[in-house]
Amino acid sequence: MLGEVKIRRYVGTDYDSCHKLWIELTKYHQEIYEDDTIGGENLGQGFIDHVNEFGDENIWVAEVDKVVVGLIGLIIKGKTAEVEPIIVNSSYREKGIGSRLLQFIIEYASDMELKFLSIRPVARNKTAFNMFYEKGFNIVGHVELFMDLKDKENEKWKKGIKIHDIPLRY
Repeated sequence: MLGEVKIRRYVGTDYDSCHKLWIELTKYHQEIYEDDTIGGENLGQGFIDHVNEFGDENIWVAEVDKVVVGLIGLIIKGKTAEVEPIIVNSSYREKGIGSRLLQFIIEYASDMELKFLSIRPVARNKTAFNMFYEKGFNIVGHVELFMDLKDKENEKWKKGIKIHDIPLRY
């Protein structure tokens, strides 16, 4: 049984918990992309870099029984914002916590009268894609295309996405 979920602003004492969540997300990305080089040598460096670049004033955490189990951030640029990051501890996924964090941010951004809210999930995270779509993220604003310079036909890249009838791998 899931205890009460509380969403609140990040405070300095949340650092270790959020750093661990970032490491967990990085390991998940390594797993779904079958690439243990994602994240580099320090798997939590992304969190450190995020806080250093954007600060911590636009980070919120989800707590269950006073334990941080998720986090969400908002990068605001003028009248637009990007959700980055959104992370839920693997033991608490599919319990509505990510959805609640995202709904919180949508309402916060709306209250700030921002014009656009974007999110950039990794292409293989179908669960996240479904949640984002269900929450209203259904406009494609930008597409970032990659080329694998080491092995252009590597089988690790899955087929199945088309944009403008162009077959792409992910």
